[in-house]
Amino acid sequence: MTISRRALGAFIAGSAVAAPAVLRAQAPQKLVMGSPMPSSHSASTFMAAAVEAIRKETNGAVDILFLPDSQLGTEADMQRQLRSGAIQFVIGSCSSLQQVVNVAGMPGVAYAFRDYDQLWAALDGELGAMTKEALAKVGMIAFKCLDNGFRSVTTSVRPIHSVDDLKGLKIRVPPSRLLTSLFEKLGAAPVTISIGELYSALQTRVADGMENSLVQFVALKIFEVQKYCSLTRHSWDGLWVMTGDKVWSSLPAEQRRIIQRRFDEAVLAQQKDFARQDAELRPKLEALGLKFNDVDRAPFADSLKKAGYYRDWKEKFGADAWAVLEKYTGPLGA
Repeated sequence: MTISRRALGAFIAGSAVAAPAVLRAQAPQKLVMGSPMPSSHSASTFMAAAVEAIRKETNGAVDILFLPDSQLGTEADMQRQLRSGAIQFVIGSCSSLQQVVNVAGMPGVAYAFRDYDQLWAALDGELGAMTKEALAKVGMIAFKCLDNGFRSVTTSVRPIHSVDDLKGLKIRVPPSRLLTSLFEKLGAAPVTISIGELYSALQTRVADGMENSLVQFVALKIFEVQKYCSLTRHSWDGLWVMTGDKVWSSLPAEQRRIIQRRFDEAVLAQQKDFARQDAELRPKLEALGLKFNDVDRAPFADSLKKAGYYRDWKEKFGADAWAVLEKYTGPLGA
């Protein structure tokens, strides 16, 4: 995957800031950040640049080792390590965090957001604030949310034109109750497979297909083991940048300000770069052999409504939380 050199270079250039004397006088903080994302994904490249910027700006007083590619285990493993204090920072998907805090999964409600304007308004507004508050109650301090895109379906067996095309399809989903229920309601057979095992599972036909963003298709080289890409754009997922409350409260105030600023800058730069890639990747993936088709989203949303998907999730999230979501999306058929 090609990251915009100008975008990443401009971000890295901002790290050349002289360290205040108070930071130079402090003992180095040796910290670890885990991530499930491939090293080539923009979430990884921009966060790697962020930790380098933090190291330079603090003159080494804060030294964060960034480990992508699920080197520290599954998302659930890393989130447990964060909460226990074994590691200090984590990138965690909204879908996986729903297993810890239910409302964290709300941005992934099927066909909730029509575009990024709606989505970022919600995550920078009340929906994001509600999620951060819930995470803080279990010891996880969230910064901003990296983009992992609106998700579409790839398969090795047939394109998806209608709901009927999903019937019986063995489709890989991450450990996400929302995504599992979405595809169950549409008649597919979802199977939970970790991202580290995904390529081999598709190669050996443990699963017929998968769903994710175009950027992730490139990062994982899905085009080598999948034939069709149907632009269902059925759900969105992102990645919260997080730390533990104990390690965060132990850091000096000036270090916290630098870390938060650098992480927030990296996230905003990544969001912009991700949107650029998402808009450009279809012809590149077509050249690599994926056959694309556009999909009318309305019949899929209607089928979910008839199957009780929105009613069920309104009950599970709670009426108050659902009202926060619908403030940004409009009525969702519950």
